[in-house]
Amino acid sequence: MVEHQLRARGIRDARVLDVMLEIPRHLFVAPDIVESAYSDQPLPIGHGQTISQPYMVAAMTEALELEGTERVLEVGAGSGYQAAILGRLAREVIALELEPSLAVSAAARLARLGFANVRVLAGDASGGYPEMAPYDAIVVSAAARTVPQPLLDQLAEGGRLLIPVGPADSQELLRFRREGTEFTREALHYCRFVPLLGRHGQHESGAA
Repeated sequence: MVEHQLRARGIRDARVLDVMLEIPRHLFVAPDIVESAYSDQPLPIGHGQTISQPYMVAAMTEALELEGTERVLEVGAGSGYQAAILGRLAREVIALELEPSLAVSAAARLARLGFANVRVLAGDASGGYPEMAPYDAIVVSAAARTVPQPLLDQLAEGGRLLIPVGPADSQELLRFRREGTEFTREALHYCRFVPLLGRHGQHESGAA
């Protein structure tokens, strides 16, 4: 997985590659699809959610430019795999998950694996978690029609927000960087994620 899906496709951050090699992805998928755990595709984890393909996890993590001292917010914890990767690369991770059963199972899985610096919380993740703000990095593992303003507001000075933005069939992965009261914007990749749900996400009607 690391050699053919990540390094060969341009992932260069040595810390990201080492962590992707270290963390057993098969522990984050259901037993009946464990043989596909290291394939280059997203996989279902129940409740209409997925674990992102390894390349996208690596690309998003690399784009956060983590050095090890950061407080990171993840919006859409899912199985906990992305939170585990972040937990090895940052000082502290707050992972939010709308579906309570996924939050419970992700928290238990991460605790079993010894991730003491990762906290999983159940609830509407679309507006972030202002109680622990500001964050040095925020990563959103679901697609929004527009960028939720509360997420930008919760960035620390110099903080980075990674979020897929666009309609259901195709999005762009955008990186925002805070500079005082201004935000720079970069388009990094085309991608396809499940919709961001909640007050600041996509509603069932598809409206933002």
